[in-house]
Amino acid sequence: MKKYSVLAMAAILLFSGCTNSKTKMQSPYKFLVGTYTKKGSKGIYAYGFDPKTLEVTLLSTAPKIDDPSYLVISADNKHVYSVSETEGGSVVALDFDPESGQFKTLKTVGSGGAHPCYIMLDKTGKWVLVGNYTGGNLSVIPVQPDGNIGDAVQTIQHTGKGPNAQRQEKPHVHSVNIAPNNKDVYVADLGTDKLMAYRLDEKTGKLTEGNSVSVSAGSGPRHMAFHPKEPFAYVIQELTGKITAFKYTDNKLETIEEVSTLPAGFTGNNSCADIHISDDGRFLYGSNRFHDTIVIFEIDSKTGKLTLVGHEPVLGKTPRNFAIDPTGKFVFVANQDTDNIVIFRRDAKTGKLTPTGKEISVSMPICVKFLN
Repeated sequence: MKKYSVLAMAAILLFSGCTNSKTKMQSPYKFLVGTYTKKGSKGIYAYGFDPKTLEVTLLSTAPKIDDPSYLVISADNKHVYSVSETEGGSVVALDFDPESGQFKTLKTVGSGGAHPCYIMLDKTGKWVLVGNYTGGNLSVIPVQPDGNIGDAVQTIQHTGKGPNAQRQEKPHVHSVNIAPNNKDVYVADLGTDKLMAYRLDEKTGKLTEGNSVSVSAGSGPRHMAFHPKEPFAYVIQELTGKITAFKYTDNKLETIEEVSTLPAGFTGNNSCADIHISDDGRFLYGSNRFHDTIVIFEIDSKTGKLTLVGHEPVLGKTPRNFAIDPTGKFVFVANQDTDNIVIFRRDAKTGKLTPTGKEISVSMPICVKFLN
């Protein structure tokens, strides 16, 4: 057996560690796409992506689900939970093989309301939280040890309305967001201009009332993102095209500022959709439907305030959900009305996006989720 000096061994270990990390960072990985099935989509798609060659490979599609618009993947990547965004409203649990990308349906249960549009797993993996848009409510669904699901243990109905008579005639739950402490749950209600706050009991799955906050009248809060390193949270407003920044502490949100996602002087139609923050916490991104751009902001790590970096055209129409890939080098944008997912390269220093020239053709893409 060869003997190595301490210095030589350290060099070998360092080289080995760097090589493994680099290989992991550059190796192909998988992602899922949820869609509307109104124009012939097969539902949920599983793809492979090679970040070195930018090649995308279709691996499989899930058994047919009507309008599986939003998805969440278990921490071990072995189960997928999807809404079925229909009038009846349901949640579907699927077995998923992270190696082959194959699906198998386990069970379907009621979501507790009409048109469920958002779904989350808590950190324990024991509870699925689902928001029902037309129903104006949210439900907590138990996850069994084998990944299957049971009937809802709780459904909470919202009440109220907002000043926009066409869009805010009643509550419209648009997202259910779990804070990093896995206790605070903030529910963005587009219809009532509120972030309804609840406290999650990890043992029972029950929600109790927390410190809810209101946003600007007529704004229509939609999606939310928590800063990965600092005590800040951000909510994107569908109806006014703005982002509200908050200071977040345990069970409390305090407004910092509100900024527009649109260029100065813009007067056309717009409808914001999704919001994400880079893993290093430096940049925030939001999708502008109809303006058809991704807005980019730099985040001040001390104050949480946002500085506009720019707008990147999405090379399609009606960008819904988008996702930053595991390497942080690419952003996948789902354009609902042009049936394409466009892949952009992300500059980690400037936050800016540039087209790679690669896109995926899929009917009415709504949600992009990378495996954990």
